[in-house]
Amino acid sequence: MFTLASFPTLLTAWASGTATGLGLFAVVGAQSAFILRQGLMRAHLLSVLALCAAIDAVFIFASAWGLQAVAAWFPWLTHAILWFGVAFLAWYALQSARRALRAQGGLVAAREAVPSRRAALLGAAGFTLLNPHFWLDIMVVGSLAHGFDQARLAFAAGALTASLLWLAVLGLGSRLFAPWFADPRAWRILDGVIAVLMAALAARLAYNGLG
Repeated sequence: MFTLASFPTLLTAWASGTATGLGLFAVVGAQSAFILRQGLMRAHLLSVLALCAAIDAVFIFASAWGLQAVAAWFPWLTHAILWFGVAFLAWYALQSARRALRAQGGLVAAREAVPSRRAALLGAAGFTLLNPHFWLDIMVVGSLAHGFDQARLAFAAGALTASLLWLAVLGLGSRLFAPWFADPRAWRILDGVIAVLMAALAARLAYNGLG
């Protein structure tokens, strides 16, 4: 039960969760690259951000309540997610590379082939739930949260705060940089960078899986 005396403990746990979350989430990974591209395309960005925030909220608090135990009971689940993630990232890297090699591939995709809301949401869910790094981050959050005992949900709330801040930065950043992407060359550079990033992530995950 919350009391005035417990407030400093809860505040400390929240601040620790926020700092931990920023350290874990504030990186340009697969999900971040997808969100940036959706924002630059002006394609259902708010829906994508809302879904990513909801997924993070559910799994951050679930981990604080004991999600690690599920992973311990079903170790094969971790490997299945890893190899699905490798295949998913490799496929997206190939698509990005194809757009980068076409003169106006990214620009045409942005102007004419904006995906449906359903496709955008499925992509956001895929880049989140099929990413083994997401599950590793969630397990880390849950493990650290349990160190705060009765204040573990405050720690989880801090981690969620960090997630929401990072998602807001990605959404705002994509809008601020949108004018630069009237030039087809900017889209080719972006798609080239995304292709390299996704391929590197897929290769590293595959190496870890085989190792």
